[in-house]
Amino acid sequence: MHHEVELVLLIGEDLSNADEHESEKAIAGYAVGLDMTLRDIQNELKKKGHPWTIAKCFDTSAVLSDFVLSKDYKFKLEEVISLSVNGEIRQKEKLKLMIFSPSQLVQYISTIMKLERGDLIFTGTPAGVGKVNKGDTLHAEIQGVGELFCKVE
Repeated sequence: MHHEVELVLLIGEDLSNADEHESEKAIAGYAVGLDMTLRDIQNELKKKGHPWTIAKCFDTSAVLSDFVLSKDYKFKLEEVISLSVNGEIRQKEKLKLMIFSPSQLVQYISTIMKLERGDLIFTGTPAGVGKVNKGDTLHAEIQGVGELFCKVE
């Protein structure tokens, strides 16, 4: 199983074919999340040309902090996102290095599918993705947004 720390967006209203302003307005909150992946299963599915769903969607595959509401916190994208495993930093980067801003991601997704109130968007992960083992303790954080602690069991 591999860890991927990510900024998670909470969608607060239904949205289709939105412009960037509408997309920004639709983001109701932010959290830090862990997008866990069963890499061995994913690789086997890739070889067979099958979807990766079961490698990404399993019990405890998505761990989230509490959300901070967008009305209470304005992103500067200078915030640092980080993940440590057993106290060792594995991922750490400023959010401004994201290829697309949160509102651009929401805008794009809204052109492909209807986004609905309550939807969550995991936005991608910085370099440093790696394996975790049973007993490992993970600490994920986005400055100003939130943090979470969990143990692999």
